[in-house]
Amino acid sequence: MSSSDWSEGVHRAFARTGIGLVAHVPDAGLTPLLARCTADPAIRVVGLCDEREGPALLAGAWLGGLRGLLACQSSGIGNLVNMLGVSAVGRFPLAMLVTMRGEWGEQNPWQVPMGQAVPAVLGAMGVRLFSLERAEDAEAVLDGALGLAFGSEQMVAVLIRQRLLGAKRFVPAGATAS
Repeated sequence: MSSSDWSEGVHRAFARTGIGLVAHVPDAGLTPLLARCTADPAIRVVGLCDEREGPALLAGAWLGGLRGLLACQSSGIGNLVNMLGVSAVGRFPLAMLVTMRGEWGEQNPWQVPMGQAVPAVLGAMGVRLFSLERAEDAEAVLDGALGLAFGSEQMVAVLIRQRLLGAKRFVPAGATAS
């Protein structure tokens, strides 16, 4: 299975778990998964202006009987932290899929600080962390994470590691791409 096939396993886990809503902030790393979800009539895909909208939207979906998931890039976790209280205090499940930056092969220095802080920040907020590093593990990792989120009304995040997604090339302003 190639690294680009991770979205297939994730989508199968969504179907098995009954994910009916994927709220996301646009991110190139999520493109293959969002395309699969958009093509699936059982899943509604909603673009967000900011990650902070996700927990409230997903709490409302849960109260209405719909299971949902927030998908975003690691740089957006800093925007989201205060809103994790909605899920923590209300005991609403919150499932997140986070494409990581600031790790293996990162060339953009602006991505490193938040990318490195994500596990500690989410852990401090009580989010249970799962790591996805190999495409062939996608389905099993998502099954475990989503089972915990919805079976025990927990906050969980699956961190899709940069080694799986591939590093993006960064050309600083004023530099010439070679």
